[in-house]
Amino acid sequence: MNSNNTEDRTISTTRVFDAPRELVFQMWTDPNHVGNWWGPKGFTNTIESMDVKPGGVWKFVMHGPDGVDYPNVIVYIEVQKPKLLVYRHGSDIEDHPGDFHVTVTFEEEGKKTKLTMLALFQSAEARNEVVEKHGAIEGMSQTMERLRDYLEKV
Repeated sequence: MNSNNTEDRTISTTRVFDAPRELVFQMWTDPNHVGNWWGPKGFTNTIESMDVKPGGVWKFVMHGPDGVDYPNVIVYIEVQKPKLLVYRHGSDIEDHPGDFHVTVTFEEEGKKTKLTMLALFQSAEARNEVVEKHGAIEGMSQTMERLRDYLEKV
């Protein structure tokens, strides 16, 4: 990564969910749940494998409402149940330019959970591309809405 100031390379969101931290963490790490809410509205998922541990890999395909399939690979760097996930999202190729790092924190707020998700891209250009071409900020917002709605059902 090329600079200490990362503001132009990040996308982040913070949400408070009306659910205990352990449950919110489980929704992120259990293949039987995550596929039901992951991604923007209209997307479905096929979970190929999910091994939530440092060095573990989560492979899945997001199926867009336009019929396009988007293969994804997440490699976990740090896992601290139920408070932290750090992973590389993109590919299983080391130092792939399109990959980005994600940090997800799960903080207790009484009986609720404050979740913060921060995606750090390798360059401002890479960040801007996913924002402009793929609607990443709105997509992240919709994903959090889908998680909120799913939590109300479980």
